[in-house]
Amino acid sequence: MIILVIDIGGTSMKIGVSGRDDRLKIPSGPKLTPDKMMVGVNEATKGWKHDVVSIGYPGPVVGGKPAEEPKNLASGWVGFDFEKAFGKPVRIVNDAAMQALGSYRRGRMLFLGLGTGLGSALVVEGILQPMELAHLPYRNDRTYEDYVGLRGYERLGKKKWQLHVEKVVELFKHSLQADYVILGGGQAKRLNGLPPGAQLGNNTNAIVGGFRLWSQPVWQGDQHEPV
Repeated sequence: MIILVIDIGGTSMKIGVSGRDDRLKIPSGPKLTPDKMMVGVNEATKGWKHDVVSIGYPGPVVGGKPAEEPKNLASGWVGFDFEKAFGKPVRIVNDAAMQALGSYRRGRMLFLGLGTGLGSALVVEGILQPMELAHLPYRNDRTYEDYVGLRGYERLGKKKWQLHVEKVVELFKHSLQADYVILGGGQAKRLNGLPPGAQLGNNTNAIVGGFRLWSQPVWQGDQHEPV
């Protein structure tokens, strides 16, 4: 089975296919609709063969489908028929969840994606549980995302931002009883040293996660089912 993986970000889409080492990167941005995504992906992967598709989506996913329109892209994603558009079986998870699955090695792992916002997922003994921690209240009527995402970095400055990242990692690691925390996303590279129990992730792991969606246990609907 040949798997095409599309990791959709706010500024670019990363594309890979099993059996090939090369990875592609094409622009996304606030004008990207699913129709425009299809055009870009088809042009970029012309000549590539694949049997199934994995998509990392920058927003909540429920029952394998986008549940909300993405904040950093154009609208039209909710209700879009991806399987009809690709003509192939498609599996969709939140982009942070896909990177988390690709980053997983053992035990109980918490993934926090420090990007434009805050992505989050938990993987326990190979079972992926996408999470939405970003918009929980943190302090001063602001959310976790407001402090450790890009807005927090720009508002607080690097030093205070890092202190909040360290505090948030400690809080979530303890409350979710994680063995270790993987910090991914573009903002993670700005850290001066890592909080205790945390490791630096790699955005390329999202492609690996897309491959694993078709062989690893993943979150399916309202119950855990091995796939």
